[in-house]
Amino acid sequence: MQTSPSARPQGIAGVGGVGGVGAKAVRVAVRTDDPLSRAGLKALLRAPAPGHEAVRVIVLPDTGPERPDVVVVAATGTQVERRDVLSRAAQELGAPIVLIADLLSAEDLLMVVRYQVMGVVPRANVTAELLVRGVAAVADGGGLMPPRLAGGLLGRLHRSQLDSRDPAPDVSAFSDREIEILRLLADGLDTGEIAERLNYSPRTVKNIMYAINRRHDLRNRAHAVAYAMRVGVI
Repeated sequence: MQTSPSARPQGIAGVGGVGGVGAKAVRVAVRTDDPLSRAGLKALLRAPAPGHEAVRVIVLPDTGPERPDVVVVAATGTQVERRDVLSRAAQELGAPIVLIADLLSAEDLLMVVRYQVMGVVPRANVTAELLVRGVAAVADGGGLMPPRLAGGLLGRLHRSQLDSRDPAPDVSAFSDREIEILRLLADGLDTGEIAERLNYSPRTVKNIMYAINRRHDLRNRAHAVAYAMRVGVI
């Protein structure tokens, strides 16, 4: 269970930090599969951050019983690799996430919602000040996202609200293999990865998705996943 900002301890002994005596302590865990990114993020979190002296960042060890208030995740590699890092962080630590990542695609927005990502900092723009600002905002129950990403999320919410006005469909209209493909899409897998996982050809996966979209009058894969989640198929 997460603690409220007012209830967080004010004097935890820890490794490094930002802020002086009386500053609000925020316990931060860093998760990434890249040792260089891990070391760099910890160094930034321990560095002075002008304008954020009221926040004292406590960088937690990679292992230990203490629970973080915020998790900073650096996700590199393919979409599947990014999803795996986020999934492990969400399951193991159960705290809101600040994600450090390259440019996110439309499909990545599903991961942002699924894995408690409340802050996103583009990898190219990472500084100690921006990172601590994101951590502080998320610790206080807010968030920090680039305008483009925030606009994309709002757009998806708006489309979801429009979709929810449609009559409820017959869930039995989805076959077992259609449901399995939709679940894998929701987990961030692309066509080739789904084909390999299910031992199908990529053409078969594309044909199944085409049939789903045509039958339910859906626009694209993201719309299909949102539709399936809304009606309880996945």
